[in-house]
Amino acid sequence: MSRILIPTDRKTDLLVRTETWRALLASPETQWRRGFSAMSAALSWEAADGLPTEISALLGGAELLLAIPEHKVALPGGGRESQCDVFALVRLTSGTCAMAVEAKVDEPFGPTLADWLMDASGGKRDRLAFLCNLLGLKDPAPSLRYQLLHRTGAAVLEARRFGTASAAMVVQSFSVNHRWFEDFAAFAGAVGHSASRGVACPHVLPDGMPLLLGWATSPLP
Repeated sequence: MSRILIPTDRKTDLLVRTETWRALLASPETQWRRGFSAMSAALSWEAADGLPTEISALLGGAELLLAIPEHKVALPGGGRESQCDVFALVRLTSGTCAMAVEAKVDEPFGPTLADWLMDASGGKRDRLAFLCNLLGLKDPAPSLRYQLLHRTGAAVLEARRFGTASAAMVVQSFSVNHRWFEDFAAFAGAVGHSASRGVACPHVLPDGMPLLLGWATSPLP
């Protein structure tokens, strides 16, 4: 049976139920607003009571096993974790999959590698080297968005921890204009794939694990 790992009463009003997601945010006062990614993801996942339709379709009809909002994954090279908007274990036809979801409305993907590495500490450089080795990235372009690297790395690390057959990093976009898709496409291109909205890019990591990268477009709740 699928499960969102937050105690809720399904008869309770949707906005009331999603308040439990709010408390998990890094900055609840600024991030929890109608029309922004955090609340949009919470409303979408709670309303679906499982995988949102667009994500399930992207993954070929996946079944949700468990979902954890605002899930933190430790990375080497510093104290700050990668905080997934949603982390989920899903069942695919090929087996179980550990999936990190990055929700977006109009917000960008944060700094480019060039900006993130400005006056970088040794820890930052160690973290980037680790992520590049993990994902099979060689000489990543300075224009790539760091958030996409560390969110994908989080999915892979959790796939290893849970012993799943594959990993996935999915952008759940609520933007009617598909804002920032070009940044996602550039990241997919860096690992050798041409990205299309609603179609998963299959990739094989250096250790042989399958990785899916995808852009799912959901209606704004």
